[in-house]
Amino acid sequence: QAIFSVLLIKSLVLFLLTVTVFLSTLTPKFYFALTVTSSFISGLIFVFEWWHFRKYGTSFIEQVSVSHLRPLIGGAESSPPAPAAFSAGENDTSRQNMPECKVWRNPLNLFRGAEYSRYMWVTGKEPLTYYDMNLSAQDHQTFFTCDTDALRPSDTVMQKAWRERNPQARIKAAYQALELNNDCATAYVLLAEEEATTIVDAEKYFKQALKAGEMIYRKSQNCHSQSPQHEAQLSKDFESHELLGRDTNVLVYVKRRLAMCARKLGRIREAVKMMRDLMKEFPLLSMLNIHENLLEALLELQAYADVQAVLAKYDDISLPKSAAICYTAALLKARAVSERFSPETASKRGLSTAEINAVEAIHRAVEFNPHVPKYLLEMKSLVLPPEHILKRGDSEAVAYAFFHLQHWKRIEGALNLLHCTWEGTFRMIPYPLEKGHLFYPYPSCTETADRELLPTFHEVSVYPQKELPFFIHFTAGLCSFSAMLALLTHQFPELMVIFAKAVSTVSVMGLAKCFGTLLSPFIFTVEHIEDLLLSSPWHQLTSVTG
Repeated sequence: QAIFSVLLIKSLVLFLLTVTVFLSTLTPKFYFALTVTSSFISGLIFVFEWWHFRKYGTSFIEQVSVSHLRPLIGGAESSPPAPAAFSAGENDTSRQNMPECKVWRNPLNLFRGAEYSRYMWVTGKEPLTYYDMNLSAQDHQTFFTCDTDALRPSDTVMQKAWRERNPQARIKAAYQALELNNDCATAYVLLAEEEATTIVDAEKYFKQALKAGEMIYRKSQNCHSQSPQHEAQLSKDFESHELLGRDTNVLVYVKRRLAMCARKLGRIREAVKMMRDLMKEFPLLSMLNIHENLLEALLELQAYADVQAVLAKYDDISLPKSAAICYTAALLKARAVSERFSPETASKRGLSTAEINAVEAIHRAVEFNPHVPKYLLEMKSLVLPPEHILKRGDSEAVAYAFFHLQHWKRIEGALNLLHCTWEGTFRMIPYPLEKGHLFYPYPSCTETADRELLPTFHEVSVYPQKELPFFIHFTAGLCSFSAMLALLTHQFPELMVIFAKAVSTVSVMGLAKCFGTLLSPFIFTVEHIEDLLLSSPWHQLTSVTG
């Protein structure tokens, strides 16, 4: 052990002396090239890390180290146990931990041919993502097809049409279905959505679809109302039930789109009447959120009392919320005080009861969807809303602001009140992912879903803002430090060489001291070890090796 210690010390000293001599022979050009190369490489890493963080929200180095290096170092981690199903007796605290990232159909979605396609023709940018269009294709198959489509040849053709990816193939299939049956309502629906290039043309197709849909709906009702006489008719009754459900979906869809056409063409009172009639005729289809279409049309009419009546029915604690519900409620309360509201006056005399109610309504709306104010205040640019939205996400904020920004501008002082008060919401909820104030904690999965729903040229709003990863700070600091050293080496070469040699000498001495401390438990003193070696039979061997 003593011999090994001496040999190790001698080897270490020889190595440190060699390193010291090598560093002392280096020229200023070497140090300059070294610092420039280090700055350039660290700068490339910094740029890549920043790009990866902005695009995917994570650090690439951290992601690689967690997914690849950690299993090699620490072994495979045991997967956490699957969460048990929630029982009826569990409290709301457990329910709050469940992420809510269900994607909903946008109740105010635009027309493919008359609006989305025209935008693409003008700008050259695709306003809809493949994920969004794929969800719409699934919706169309759910709404407009059933297991009994084989009974109608035209419906069989349309069943294939809804599955086509190519728009021209879908339109061609719709015309084939009309050749088989001139009263095929779903074929007119497809042509209205995708072939019509104006709202007027789309309305014409929808009127033809309404005529055909009402006729088929009445036939389905008659078939369904006939009770089965014997067992053989049970299957026929099931088929009639399937047809009735599908024909009901077609009729509701067509009437709703006709009301939206009337709204876009300026016939707002007609649109409101059509929506009210539709909600009375099919009250169980509240999940389609037709009341949001009605709210927007009533706001355009400035019928605020009717808007309040709709909110009284749908802004209920037992019903699901939306940005349209929360922000419309805030708009109505802000309308009562916004015209006379002044931040300076309010800070002197305090807020009145009506102003407190308006501020609380704004805070409630911002807590539900914190992305909306930046669009209403025009701090972020808008894009065409997607066909599907994520509640409490950026996609819902885009869809709401796209249609409702004009209503906020119409009320004097409403945007000023929003500008003065909306950021106060975040002081009430310092940790939104852990605990909410009036709603469940903000879901952490909205960013990923919004990136799938919104076009790539749109900068997705993220809440809460993520802190920059450690490796971005590290690479930025390393790049800046290396660039500074390169600049100093270029300006003061002799001085920087002296500085580098001093640093290297201090580093070598510190390393030697560190190794000496580590080896101290195994050796005593050099004189003691030499005495041991001289008195041992290994003296010749040590002399040769020395």
